[in-house]
Amino acid sequence: MKVELWGTRGSIPSPGPETIRYGGNTSCVGVTLSDGSMLALDAGTGIRSLGLALAAEPTRLHILLTHLHLDHIQGLVFFAPAFQPQTEIVIWGPASPEASLRDRIARYISAPLSPVEVRELPCDVSFRHCPQAEWEIGSARIRAASVAHRGPTLGYRIDDAGSSLAYIPDHEPALGADLDTLEEEWISGLELAHDATLLIHDGQYTDQEYPDHLGWGHSSLSHAISFARRAAAKRTLLFHHDPMHTDAQLDELAHEARRRWQELGGEPGGIDLAVERAKHELPTPAAVAS
Repeated sequence: MKVELWGTRGSIPSPGPETIRYGGNTSCVGVTLSDGSMLALDAGTGIRSLGLALAAEPTRLHILLTHLHLDHIQGLVFFAPAFQPQTEIVIWGPASPEASLRDRIARYISAPLSPVEVRELPCDVSFRHCPQAEWEIGSARIRAASVAHRGPTLGYRIDDAGSSLAYIPDHEPALGADLDTLEEEWISGLELAHDATLLIHDGQYTDQEYPDHLGWGHSSLSHAISFARRAAAKRTLLFHHDPMHTDAQLDELAHEARRRWQELGGEPGGIDLAVERAKHELPTPAAVAS
């Protein structure tokens, strides 16, 4: 699996000279499977750049949405393949008793918020609620599960060619609990992340900021580290950076995360901050053995 980070910011785009290194685009991760199939995890403003980078030939693309907060879908109407008649796009997301996935997304892709309607998109687009059981996309097996965040929200696990990616960008697993002592079955999202080759996880707040944002649906640094340790993830990238955090502040957060990780016995390089446009190739078991 090849993973490319197209948007790592949370809540609202935050472009500018003070965010240029870690990036200002909101959540989007591109995943290329071992058979060449292409997935996009979330459709924040980062998906615009992903769409521009894709070749113009006919393509089939799956977009897996964790939830429908604006920072995770606002790039859909700027996604170039959606305006190519030869493109087939399958959009997956959480079910809701309120309305279908298509109807909920259509509230954004419609007037007065959008100059086009969903029904006007020239691509072949379909909308599917994520199933309760695992399903296959290309060479991968996909699993989705509800996680602790405001509104219907999913985390994803993608297993392909012996490696695994867990993607849980908006997550507050420690709400009212001690993650270090809580029984595993009570930790939101832990099964998705267990032994993941790469875990991409919410790390929006510092420990000092978190008490003022309790219940907002995001993790502090301590909670993200505890979750990654309980999951025994091989490598963790902290994601969904706060829009108020500058590159300099994120440098400090990254240094603190790496220091605390190693003090707790973690391997050097086991945790870091997600950087927009960074590429990560997940090793297969055979490559690791070599």
